[in-house]
Amino acid sequence: MLFTSLNLSKPIMQALESAGYHTPTPIQEQAIPTILQHHDVLACAQTGTGKTAAFSLPIIEQLLAKKSEGAYRGPKALILAPTRELAIQIGENIAVYVSKTHLRHTVVFGGVSVVNQINELRRRPEILVATPGRLLDLINQRALSLQSVQFLVLDEADRMLDMGFIKDIQRVIAMIPAQRQTLLFSATMPTEIEKLAGAILRNPKHIAVAPVSSTVETIAQAVYPVAKPDKIDLLAHLVREQGSDNVLVFSRTKHGADKIVRKLRKVGISAEAIHGNKSQQARQKALKAFKAGTITVLVATDIAARGIDIDRLQLVINYDLPNEPETYVHRIGRTGRAGEQGTALSFCDIEEREYLWDICKLIKQQLPMVTNHPYAPANMAEYEEKPKQAQAAANPNKKRNNKRRRPQRYRAAV
Repeated sequence: MLFTSLNLSKPIMQALESAGYHTPTPIQEQAIPTILQHHDVLACAQTGTGKTAAFSLPIIEQLLAKKSEGAYRGPKALILAPTRELAIQIGENIAVYVSKTHLRHTVVFGGVSVVNQINELRRRPEILVATPGRLLDLINQRALSLQSVQFLVLDEADRMLDMGFIKDIQRVIAMIPAQRQTLLFSATMPTEIEKLAGAILRNPKHIAVAPVSSTVETIAQAVYPVAKPDKIDLLAHLVREQGSDNVLVFSRTKHGADKIVRKLRKVGISAEAIHGNKSQQARQKALKAFKAGTITVLVATDIAARGIDIDRLQLVINYDLPNEPETYVHRIGRTGRAGEQGTALSFCDIEEREYLWDICKLIKQQLPMVTNHPYAPANMAEYEEKPKQAQAAANPNKKRNNKRRRPQRYRAAV
């Protein structure tokens, strides 16, 4: 199928052609016709599947078809995103899609001056991309009204749940007309998201593409057993060996990310970090430099696991394995996008074996171990043993600790 088969108007097709987009992804094939038929949508799709175009193109199409309704009373389409980075990325994509139309859009998020964003709202955008906190702030300042919203998108709804935004979202929804088209996109469907969907969607069409328990087939994955003190040397070795211009590295903590950057710079590898302690300006600057190729390594905490779209990113390295297996899928989804090839390498020290076991169990595959690297542990037998968690599962009569690792503890570090 080609985009020409989706009955999109000439200005949108011109914008897509200018950007070199010809073939829709599976989520776009399913979602665009469904949304154009005015259905609410509940979509389960992992990161990197082309979700932004899947919801924004049919919204733009419908906005173009609507006649002017007199005085401007606020945006007609509202897209809510959990993080600043994702909101910015969505805005960048929409800028491409509306480039041949008269439609205006803007993006609002926290961490930067509200004055410039208020000035942007005075330009009367039809499409507004926002993070929940800044959106409510602008509403409280009477800089914005939601009374004209006809299209509501909740992107990465599970992430918003994790970040504690559900009450904010409920407040926002209460301010939007009941007569609207609502689109909810989520990589996972926990019970809380299903309840939210049941409350805000009307007879939704369900769309599912590449569930979170699967990894994209175009991503080559491998695990490097390595002692914790040797990780930084292994990272420098792989960055040089792979010869990639852009390497995205995931660290478990903000402190760890900064430490990795300092050590890489000492050995002559250009690197920057993005995490919650960095100002929005610093994070945007680092992302821009990484996309431009002026730095080789971008070290991130899981604030970057979703929503950062880096064209042709070929290599992702998990310096620290995540303690939630779903996060692994989201992290490596930064590469292998839109059918392109990618590589995801993961470091695993002896204390991380249980995390690796959880990941393999979730994605239902055994990740290959690379043991012939310069920093391979002397005692590989320890890595071949099943971790305690797996041993306990195999022996139900043995007393085990069933306490779930809390994601809150992990998120506090980012």
